[in-house]
Amino acid sequence: MDPQMWWYDTGFVPGGVQIAAVVGNGTCGGGVGGGVGVDGDGGGGNNNSSGGVGTVAAGAVGCAIGPDNKTTHTVAGDGTAAIGGGGGDLVGGGGTAEDVAAAVGPVLVIKTVAMCSIILCAVLGNALVVISVVRHRKLRILTNYYVVSLAFADFLVALCAMSFNASVEITGKWMFGYVMCDVWNSLDVYFSTASILHLCCISVDRYYAIVSPLQYPITMTQRTVLYMLLNVWTLPALISFLPIFFGWYTTAEHQAFRRKNPMSCVFVVNRYYAIISSSVSFWIPGVVMIVMYYRIYKEAVRQRQALSRTSSNIILNSIHQHRVQHYSHRLRPPDSENMSNGNVTTAKTSTSWRTEHKAARTLGIIMGVFLLCWLPFFLWYVISTLCGDPCSFPETLVTVLFWIGYFNSSLNPLIYAYFNRDFREAFKNTLQCVFPCCQSCCPKESDSTAMSYV
Repeated sequence: MDPQMWWYDTGFVPGGVQIAAVVGNGTCGGGVGGGVGVDGDGGGGNNNSSGGVGTVAAGAVGCAIGPDNKTTHTVAGDGTAAIGGGGGDLVGGGGTAEDVAAAVGPVLVIKTVAMCSIILCAVLGNALVVISVVRHRKLRILTNYYVVSLAFADFLVALCAMSFNASVEITGKWMFGYVMCDVWNSLDVYFSTASILHLCCISVDRYYAIVSPLQYPITMTQRTVLYMLLNVWTLPALISFLPIFFGWYTTAEHQAFRRKNPMSCVFVVNRYYAIISSSVSFWIPGVVMIVMYYRIYKEAVRQRQALSRTSSNIILNSIHQHRVQHYSHRLRPPDSENMSNGNVTTAKTSTSWRTEHKAARTLGIIMGVFLLCWLPFFLWYVISTLCGDPCSFPETLVTVLFWIGYFNSSLNPLIYAYFNRDFREAFKNTLQCVFPCCQSCCPKESDSTAMSYV
C-alpha cells in the first residue's frame, strides 16, 4: 500500500447513520469518496470530487484537499445541506480545507454561543429564584413552594439535559458511552415532565385561591402542598427511567443498532411510548391548565363586576345617610365609624382581590409561554413517530424545536422579575448583595428581615 494513503475510521453522522470513507494520495481520487446513506447509496470519488448519492439522512462523504496538496479530509453530509459529497451542495467535494472551515466556522460559533447563553441564563436565573425566596420572608408563602420547586426543576434541565444536548450539537458525536446515553435521555424526559406538572399544580392552586377563597386555607394546607410536590417529582420517573432503562421505549431495530453502535445516542421511540409519554408530559396537564385558567378568568370577571356593584352601593348609601343626617339636624355626629368600617372592609377586599388576580395573571403568562415553547416540539414528537418515514423532518428543524422547548427554562425567572413586584424587588436586592461593587447597597440581615416586604 502506498505510504501516503490516508485512511479514515468509521464514523457517525448526527442522525446516527454509519459512514465510512477512504481517500487517496494527494487528491480524493483513487479511493472511495462516497458515504453510506439510509438506502445504502454511495460511490467512489474521482480526481477532486467525491461520488455517491447518500440520500435521505447520512449523505455522502465529501473530501477536501489541504494546503500541501497531499493531506485530505472527509466531511460528512447530513442529508439536507451537506458540506461535501453527494449529500448536499454547500461545498463541493473538491473544495479546499479553508472552504470547509469558512462554511462551518460561523455556523458553529453562532450555535455554540446561542446554546451556552441559554444554559447560562437558565442556571443563573433559576438559582436567583431559589436564593431570593430563601432570603426574603414575604416570598415564603405556599404558592411559592411550587415556584421554588419549578425553578429547581428548570435548573436541573439546564445542567442535566441542555449540557449533553449542546455537546452533541457542537461536536457532532456522542462521547459518553452507552449507559450515559440512557441516563441523559431519562433525565431529559424526567425534568421536562416535572416542569409542566409543576405548572399544572400551580394552576390548580390558583383556581382554589380565587374561586373558593374561604375554603383555600383549609384545602391547600402545607401538608397538601408537600404531598402534591412529592407526586410531581415521583410520577415522571414512571415514563422516563423505567421504560428507558428496560428498553420498553424503542423498537427492536433500534435496540439492535445501539448494541452494534454503543457510541451513538439517538432517541428513537415506538408508537406506544410516544402516545403515553406525550400524554403524561404535555397533553393531559396542558388541558388541565387551560381549563383551570379559563375558569379563573370567568371567576375574575364575575368578582370584578360584583366588586364594582358593591363599591357603588356603598357610595350611594353614604350619600343617602349624609343627607338624612343633614336634614334631621341631629346633635350627635354622623356614624362615621360604620362608614369607615365599610370602606376599610371594601378596601381590604379590593386589595386582596387584586393581589390574587395579579398572581394568577403572572402564573397564567408562565403557563402560556410554556405551551408556546413546548407545543411545537410535542407536535413533531407525535407526528414523526406515528407517521414514520413519510413524515421525516430536517435535523436542523428538530434541533431548533428542542432548544425552543429548553428556552422555556430560561424565561420563567424573567417573567417573575417583570410581572411580579415582590420577585422584582427580591431579585434586585439579591443581585446587589452578590456583586462586590454593590455591597454597600445590601442591607444587613437584621435590616433585611425588618424591611422584607412589610
